[in-house]
Amino acid sequence: MGFIKPALPDLDYEEWRTRSRMERLKPMVQDWAERGFGPPEGVYLVYVLKIGLYVLGALFFAATTPGIGTVAEFTSWWTEPVVFQKVVIWTLLFEVLGFGCGFGPLTLRFLPPIGGFLYWLRPGTIRLAPWPDRVPGTSGTTRTPVDVLLYAGVIGSALWLLLSPGSRDNGPLDGSVGLIDPARLLPLLIGLALLGLRDKTIFLAARSEVYGLLALVFFFPPVDMIIAAKLVMLAIWWGAATSKLNRHFPHIVATMMSNSPIIRVKAIKRLFHKSPPHDIRPSGVSTFLAHLGTVVEFTVPLALLLFGGGLPTVVAATIMIVFHLHILSALPMGVPLEWNVFMCFGILLLFVHNAQYGVGDLANPLPVALLMAAVVALVLLGNFFPRVFSFLLSMRYYAGNWATSMWCLTPSAIAKLDSGIVGFPGLARSQLATLYGDQVADLLAHKGYAFRAMHTHGRALFGLIPRAAGRDHETTHIPIDGEFVAGPTIGWNFGEGHLHNEQLLAALQERCHFTEGEVRVIMLESQPMHRQRQEYRLVDAVTGEFERGYVSVTDMLSRQAWAGEIPVDVVSRATTTKGVAEV
Repeated sequence: MGFIKPALPDLDYEEWRTRSRMERLKPMVQDWAERGFGPPEGVYLVYVLKIGLYVLGALFFAATTPGIGTVAEFTSWWTEPVVFQKVVIWTLLFEVLGFGCGFGPLTLRFLPPIGGFLYWLRPGTIRLAPWPDRVPGTSGTTRTPVDVLLYAGVIGSALWLLLSPGSRDNGPLDGSVGLIDPARLLPLLIGLALLGLRDKTIFLAARSEVYGLLALVFFFPPVDMIIAAKLVMLAIWWGAATSKLNRHFPHIVATMMSNSPIIRVKAIKRLFHKSPPHDIRPSGVSTFLAHLGTVVEFTVPLALLLFGGGLPTVVAATIMIVFHLHILSALPMGVPLEWNVFMCFGILLLFVHNAQYGVGDLANPLPVALLMAAVVALVLLGNFFPRVFSFLLSMRYYAGNWATSMWCLTPSAIAKLDSGIVGFPGLARSQLATLYGDQVADLLAHKGYAFRAMHTHGRALFGLIPRAAGRDHETTHIPIDGEFVAGPTIGWNFGEGHLHNEQLLAALQERCHFTEGEVRVIMLESQPMHRQRQEYRLVDAVTGEFERGYVSVTDMLSRQAWAGEIPVDVVSRATTTKGVAEV
């Protein structure tokens, strides 16, 4: 691995290219178990610098508060309640601009490394409304000047808040400069809600379930605000822990740890897999770490909430900070880095500095209870009915169980994407070819396949390709992960499979006019908590859904990443499907 050169398996490219797709995938998965994705070292520097930019931005905007002091004096004012408010708003702005989750090479976004504002300030790009048939004024899939103005308004209102003084008395809380006037929050929250009705992508990209929710608690009295913020963070931890009560999560741990840039010794990376290179399923070490992480997320945050300070609070806070720094250091694909930095800051300010405030100190418990009841309901509903709710809004984070898709495209379909989509920078493979040439781009694209295949849902996606694209799929179609279709077409991708389902397919069909068989999409829904199976749908861009069924979680768990076709339980299938042989 070099500073600008990726690390790739040592193989004979010409011979490797003669193999079937799953045979080509095998050495990539085996290599991942020892070296991870293997990006250039310079990529890690980019992400370190980005974290530094985020921290400096938070310090700068906090220091603009009248009377608070300079950046150099931050040790004397970082505990001011208004600083927490401004860090929340700054993080929301950082995310909604596109600099946070889904940024850069670790999401296979290269030229440019950012989507976000490059798309959302440009009329004519694709937007996806959450309920276009139900909410008046939200139909259509083309971004208009109104959408651009709404997005610019969200950015402007966030900047206005960041430059606001502390004009509200902060009551008994420590601090001298006051809190932001709650009325100033209205333009941001109303604008984000209206924008979300027009384009769910931007609403999710703002990480509204974290920072939008925390902004809502700023309307509460000062002490209630701190306590409600603690409860929101507890809900985030418990929501994430609840989503890990599945059989998929050890695969996440194994994939993430073998990708960690901190762990350099191959022998240690191999410990996270059963018997590499022949069996790369999670080892007992990965399974233990998965269970340990779940227990930590359930128990330690509760201890933080209940302890009133002193050594127990410090110990609990240290455990959770180490927990988040561990995730941060592993640089997981999708790179939710700033979120982990924010959580560490929130632990220190809310649970350590303000440890004395607990639920019993609420002045107005009813509104706080109602808000938290809504959050808990969303988490539970999202776990039992995942098809209806975004995995982000229901706080089902990196647990190995989210909606995914695999797009099977013919070369002619890819050419139509290149010419038919406003602002389209090309698929990841073509961006990589520009940087490294076709051969390296091909190898890196297969490392992307390896990432998906190492998750349980990847077994199903690759196993369903013959059913979706026919027995000649090796020569007729090129599989592209739905994440890497969404990224260049709608400006953001962060694991939300509902952003590259039938709605995006229909929007692309409007613009590209694919013919039957040019685009076949495998859509795999996440597993409901109460069922050990996952629903799949096979969809053609022209004729729509032509097969629906289920795959068993047990079948996914028992297979190697390169196993190929997978048993299915077919619920319905079209009697005639052009270009798809019976399988």
